[in-house]
Amino acid sequence: MVRAGLAYLAAADATQLPAAAQAECLRELEQDAAVLTAARAWILAGFTAGQGYSDDADYSAVSWLIHRTGITRGAAVGHTAWAKRTGTHPRVVAALAARQVTEPAGRLICLWTAKLPEQYRDDADEVLVAAAAAGLGLEELAALFAEMYERARGDLPDEDPGRDFADRAVKLATTFGGAGVIHGDLTPECAEMVGRVLDALGAKAGKDDDRTRDQRYHDALQEAMKRLLAAGLLPERAGQPVKAWAHISLADLLLLDADSALQEQWTALVREQWAAHRARTSEAGASDGAWLDGDAAAAIACDAAMAPIVTGDINVDALEDLVRLCVELDARQRDGGRDAAWAALEQAVIGKAVDLLSGPGGLASFLRRRQLGVRLGGPSLPLDIGYAETVPAGIRNAVLLRDRHCQWAGGCTQPAGACEVHHTKHKADGGKTSVKDCVLLCPFHHQVVIHRWGWTLVVNPDGTTTAWNKDKTKVLHSHGPPVQTG
Repeated sequence: MVRAGLAYLAAADATQLPAAAQAECLRELEQDAAVLTAARAWILAGFTAGQGYSDDADYSAVSWLIHRTGITRGAAVGHTAWAKRTGTHPRVVAALAARQVTEPAGRLICLWTAKLPEQYRDDADEVLVAAAAAGLGLEELAALFAEMYERARGDLPDEDPGRDFADRAVKLATTFGGAGVIHGDLTPECAEMVGRVLDALGAKAGKDDDRTRDQRYHDALQEAMKRLLAAGLLPERAGQPVKAWAHISLADLLLLDADSALQEQWTALVREQWAAHRARTSEAGASDGAWLDGDAAAAIACDAAMAPIVTGDINVDALEDLVRLCVELDARQRDGGRDAAWAALEQAVIGKAVDLLSGPGGLASFLRRRQLGVRLGGPSLPLDIGYAETVPAGIRNAVLLRDRHCQWAGGCTQPAGACEVHHTKHKADGGKTSVKDCVLLCPFHHQVVIHRWGWTLVVNPDGTTTAWNKDKTKVLHSHGPPVQTG
């Protein structure tokens, strides 16, 4: 009935309703959203307490929500925060269920009273919820809480400094275009040090320096990070030194030395594809480096250690005729169409195509050596060396660049810098140390899910992954390329 009512409202022409009816609907919907928040919080709290997410090989409720319900990380974090509040702020969650406060007001009350010593929180929640239910606005509620906070701080002055320290935070997000947005709450000592560094590195470079103060501070932050990376003072991640990744297409490299209408057209096409890479990175939160083109690519290519790696996408459509011939020759007695034989042969053909493209003698290596100059057109790195105690840097870098984040079949957004290289066939069983036979996995899916819980993961020839648990009661598949029809 609830779904039917909501579906009716969603399909109705709201412009035909009088303003009073529209206002009443909006008020009711906010109250209904509060009830939904409370219901989700209690269910998710029980789901988390019982570690229900582990049945699907996820390492947390946040991860499960992202991969199983299709919501964003921010929404998942918000849902789990309310699940935790069922234990720390039960009065507020109950008020949501009773439609006494809205979700935004309830969240603010929880954030405020969480700053109080634990013995005062429940009483403070009760007072603020009652005030909100009586009609006090957020400004009045904030003023009321400020009085509570001052009284509590006067009673326990020794605990107050730690409260400010606990609120410290910095968040960095990337936008659709690949640019970054940073904001946070700094402690006084951190703010002092950051300010000193930005002032020192962000000074005007002379009378012709027309940058604004904000622009100089931005450039100072970039310079500070660049110097920190170059100094080698950062701890290793996943056994490798910290690097700054910058992806520059062959199209933009060629533009540094040549110019033609055809090349510009090709470059424009490549930039469209890379814009899609940047957009996916901004939404997934991946730490696979900056995707640069144009002036930015030229600037960083001028003074950087460059390692050319040829990448590409598999064009499944180009294999249609070949697979069709294979199926007809192998199983003429079968009915036509995409049956099991078709699928198996398609995977085998794709695998052979990948073998043809990769390796020192493959087509990709030939194109790289022919298209790039002497400096970048040298011998290919060994990307298939058989047994090795450790994963060589060349193979590790290629796997990092290819996978960009944990490739667990059930979905995982752990960034490449926090992942480990996993041999899909264990080295003790003859597994090779090669790009083809290695995959990037986060420590949880690598060390716990595979090596302790007994799951198996394979990389299919088309780059997708499949995993199954020890008793094969659950099988997970990553998303593959879209099926072309027509």
